[in-house]
Amino acid sequence: MGDADAPDEAQRRAFAYLSAVAEPPAASLIGLVAAIGPEEAAAAVRARSVPAGHSAALAATEVRVGGTDVEQTLAVCDRIGARVVTPLDDEWPAWALSILDRASTASRGGAPLALWVRGPGSLSALGDAAVALVGSRAATSYGEYVATQFASGLAGQGRAVVSGGAYGIDGAAHRGALAAGGLTAAVLACGIDRDYPSGHARLLQEIAANGLIVSEYAPGTAAAKYRFLTRNRLVAALSGAVVVVEAGRRSGAANTAAWATRLGRPLGAVPGAVTSATSVGTHAMISDGAATLVADVDAAASLVAPDGADARGRAPSRPTDELPPDQFRVVESLPAYDAISIDEIAFVSGIATGAVRRALAALDVGGLVEEDRGRWRLRR
Repeated sequence: MGDADAPDEAQRRAFAYLSAVAEPPAASLIGLVAAIGPEEAAAAVRARSVPAGHSAALAATEVRVGGTDVEQTLAVCDRIGARVVTPLDDEWPAWALSILDRASTASRGGAPLALWVRGPGSLSALGDAAVALVGSRAATSYGEYVATQFASGLAGQGRAVVSGGAYGIDGAAHRGALAAGGLTAAVLACGIDRDYPSGHARLLQEIAANGLIVSEYAPGTAAAKYRFLTRNRLVAALSGAVVVVEAGRRSGAANTAAWATRLGRPLGAVPGAVTSATSVGTHAMISDGAATLVADVDAAASLVAPDGADARGRAPSRPTDELPPDQFRVVESLPAYDAISIDEIAFVSGIATGAVRRALAALDVGGLVEEDRGRWRLRR
């Protein structure tokens, strides 16, 4: 939406209040906002009087309606440099999140009412331009190495790296992206003012300074097991693809993978040692056909860019891309692993023998072809 549609302060406060007064994702409140607008919805919830057909909004807010102080909540945001992002904002990732409403999801699977964001990055940089790297908290050194390398490589291609801020694979993914100077987003299952886990306080501060910390839970909300399961759908939705580096058969990463499949997001999994308990889940995803085997950065990137283009729309360059037409046709005429004569090259390429000789001479100088007893082949 354009600037003319951006929420004014009253609307923003209304979204903040509604986001805090009910447990996300609160589909009943989203429906109420759609029907009468954010300010009117907030007023109706406070007054405990909603239009016919929206009584579910009262039930969803009954417990917290008397104890929510939106001024205090926004003061916390001001103190930590955070903001509430609404569907009326330019940076709202509408396309990425709309899939949560279109998909056949569980009862907790709708789009968020609003998102709390901390950091200089923009939510609009996620979606198809991002890859989620997730995995076991009890990661092996192999898993952490792979996650770091993948994140660094994806960041080098201009892709954002999304994860959950947890120990193990998540932390390695965030660190890899930050080390490469890329954008990384940590999607939390608690308020953005909480350093959870506490051992990642410094890492989360670095992400907040250079990337994005995202949550649909209002500041002050503590982490809880069921909130991680709810959070996982956002990790999948805010990414163009999900790659599971290590996971047990039943784990949070497996849950995120299930959300990726449910939402139609490409899913990749990294193989590990057959003796590793932390790779049981990834091996099952691959053998069941649920996930594509991912063994390097390019394979991970190809999940969101099958044509090989990076996040900036640039396809990887090849030595032959800038060749003159005759030289290019000669190179394309050479078999992958064999050598052929000049006459055979002329026949395949449709270029006169003299022109083939000149093209081969230039290609030989350029290091692309080599002669072997009067026959020519690609230089390996």
